[in-house]
Order: sequence, then structure tokens, then C-alpha cells
Amino acid sequence: MKYLLGIDFGGGASKATLLSDEGRIVATNTVEYPTHYPQAGFAEQQPEDWYAATKRTIGALLAKSGISASEITAISLDAATHTAVLTDEDFHVLRPAIYWTDSRSVEEVAFLKTDYGAVIEKQVLHQPDTIWTLPQLLWVRKHEPEIWGKIRRVMFAKDFVRHQLTGDFVTDEIEAQGSMFFDYTTMGWSEELFGLLGLPKSVLPELVKPYAIAGHVTAAAAADTGLAEGTPVLCGTTDTVMEVFASGAVSRGQMTIKLATAGRICVMTERAYPDRNLINYSHVVDGLWYPGTATKSCAASFRWFRDTFGGDYKELDQQAADIPVGCDGLMFHPYLNGELTPYADPRLRGSFIGIRSGHTKAHFTRAVLEGVALSMLDCKTALENLQIPHEATAVAIGGGAASRLWRQILSDALGMTLVVHEHSDSSFGSAMFAGVAAGIFASCEDAVRRCVKEVSRTVPNAANTAQYAALFEKYRKVHDVLADVYHA
Repeated sequence: MKYLLGIDFGGGASKATLLSDEGRIVATNTVEYPTHYPQAGFAEQQPEDWYAATKRTIGALLAKSGISASEITAISLDAATHTAVLTDEDFHVLRPAIYWTDSRSVEEVAFLKTDYGAVIEKQVLHQPDTIWTLPQLLWVRKHEPEIWGKIRRVMFAKDFVRHQLTGDFVTDEIEAQGSMFFDYTTMGWSEELFGLLGLPKSVLPELVKPYAIAGHVTAAAAADTGLAEGTPVLCGTTDTVMEVFASGAVSRGQMTIKLATAGRICVMTERAYPDRNLINYSHVVDGLWYPGTATKSCAASFRWFRDTFGGDYKELDQQAADIPVGCDGLMFHPYLNGELTPYADPRLRGSFIGIRSGHTKAHFTRAVLEGVALSMLDCKTALENLQIPHEATAVAIGGGAASRLWRQILSDALGMTLVVHEHSDSSFGSAMFAGVAAGIFASCEDAVRRCVKEVSRTVPNAANTAQYAALFEKYRKVHDVLADVYHA
């Protein structure tokens, strides 16, 4: 039997999935690592933590499964995009990686909008925002000149880890689309936008397809991880497209709703939809795109609440389930690090509104879940305003989708049926993708047919949907009133 290994690097943890050539998950393992917040609006991760997690999780997978490392046919990695790793000539990390939820580069974004807005709109299909690599690097150039002068390589998260395994220096086109210095019109690095940084193009990795073999596990990496020397490693790609793939979304009109560090609603289309509220990426299926809206702090809001006020997710869920729709007047806005759709405003901040003496911790818990759901309704509304056709049922993905309560709240708020599959995380998608590249699955569609299995459906309650529609109007009004306060 042959096996496939997919490894994801998310906002708070790395997950690895070992998949058999029959489409059966043999073992999984997760290792957490921190995101650091050294100042207000800052969010950083240590690239070395990702590789440390890789070593631990591969060892655990091999121990759990009992298979020989030589039976692994191919490996594919994925990670959140926009996360640049700056290194010297010898690939030594120069500073922590600025995570995409970071909002420090507000001034750089304003500069790009004013001086290069038209170029960016034409070449990048996105609006400048603090989530993109280009403004983040402009910030580093301005504020950390001693670091800037040492930069010889600009990598991305999954590419940094893969370099530790193989020694390669490449990235894929979908990852590059998240940099804001990739030109969609040429499908290559933008001379004009990357030129703003004043760095030589030699610092950029070669562009390849996600399914290209980037390299093979080296002897040193084999000793580090327990993998077999010479195992092929794909270039891989971004976490969102791997989740989309793992969800079975491989044809036009299908929709995915992601409850992860960030929340995203993506629709499979035959073209990009340039708009300030959309993030456009191409799919691993030729001819498809998955334009999507996004809320910046989705499961990140729930994790922040748990870490700050205590409890575990199961306990918090159970308590919140007894609280009525609307939390007896308590409302939460999940703008912990600014917001994307529909405001594209990094200066927004989170808030609890309507606190009364009778509110309990359970009220606050449910308010967090409802606040994120209403933010996702903002995202869905933006898609519908653009008249992007989609099916009436969506696949719920991401760690937050494991919560039955949150799924019901989201289904009610959006007025949509939500399907959950047995497995739909990005490490599963990467393992499937490794199988496609290795020829074990004939195509992405074949991989979906053989691996993806539905386990539940959540149907909206019409009465609750009506209540959330009324709450949504108040939710938006609170944003409108408080936005100027946050800006000040």
C-alpha cells in the first residue's frame, strides 16, 4: 500500500494527515505554536516554530500509524498565504514572520492606494490592505533598516518549511497571488510593484505549479523528521485552496464557508471578480477561481475569548446553547485586528455592546459566536450584491465547523443549509493533492469522489433567520456609530 502525507501550517497549529491510496485517513496529528502580539495591531510567528512542529508531528504520525517512512509516496505542504519569511543568503531567518492578521502597515497601505492604486487594481485584482506582503515589507524597510540590508531571500511560510526538508527555493503561483507583487496579466512577478521595495529580483523564489516536485527529502531532514531520504515533496500551495479542494468544491457554483482563524466564504467561478470586497485566487482545478469574502477574526475571536476568560470549547459551547438568540441584548463585533469584508478597515476594533447586570459568561460566549456569524452574513451579502451565482447549500469547513451550536447559529444567520464532510481540513486536501500529483488519483475530481464523504447537514430555522435579519440591521448600525471612535 502507498501513503500520502499532507501538512498544514495554520494560525495556531500545524496539522498533518496520512492518507492511504484507498482514500482512507490512517493517522492525523496536531502540534500548536503561538502567535505573538508584541504591540497593538502586531501579529507575528516564529518560522522556526513551524519546522519544530513538523518534526514533532511527523514522528507522531509514524508512531501512530506503524507504517515505514519509505511507504510514503509523496508529501505536500500548505499554509496561510501573505506570510513572508525574510532570510539571509544562507536561509537564516532575520526576524519573525509578519502574520497576515497584522495591521501595522496602515501608512504603507495609504501610500499604495494613493500612488499605485490603478496599477494594483490592474495587475493584482485586489485593493491594498494590511494583509498583503507588499505593505508589510514596506513597513520593514522603513522601520527596521538594519534587518532590511541583510535580506537575500523572501520566502513564504510553507516554502520555508519545505526548504528545510529539501533545500529548494521555489513557490507556487497561487501563493504568489497573495503577495501584492504578482501580476495576473503576465502570471509572473510584477516588475513595477516589486520594484517599489528596491530589492533585486534574485531574492524571489522561482514560480512553479502547485503540483510540481520541488525537491526530495535530504539526508539531514530525514534525520530530523524520520522521513525517508529521497521522498518527493510537492511545491504545494495555500491553505484555503486546499480546504476548498478537501471540501469537494471542484465545480462552478459550489460554495464553502470557513470557520478558521479567519472566516471566509468562497464561490467556485470561471473567472476572477475584481472588487474591493473580494479576494481572488485561482483554483488548483484548471479554469476555476474561488473569489471570496473574509472576516479577519473568526475562530480567532473564540480562541481569544477562551484564552482570556478561561474554559474549554466543549464547556463553553454547552453553556452558550442555553442562551436565546440575540443573547438578551448583548452583541459582539469581531474586529479584534481590524476587518476585511465589507469595510477593508484595519483600524476597526472589537466590542461588546449592550451589557446588562443579568448577563453571564454564557451570554458573552454566545455573543462571540453570533457576532462572527453576523460578520459572515456581511460577507455573504457582499457576494450577493455582486450577483455571483452559487448553490443554496454550502460546505462548512475549518475548526469552528466542529461545533454543532456554531454551525446552527451560522446556518440560521445565513439562511443556508450547511454540509459537513468527514474530513475537510487543508492537511487532508494536501494529502489528496499529493495523490493527484503522484498519479494515485486520476484527477482532482477523482480524488473528491474517492475521499470526500458527507456526515451531516444543518438546516436553518426560519424563525431564527428572521430574528438574525433584524439583529443584523442593529449590528451594522453599531459599526457605523463606532467606526469614527476607533479611527480617532
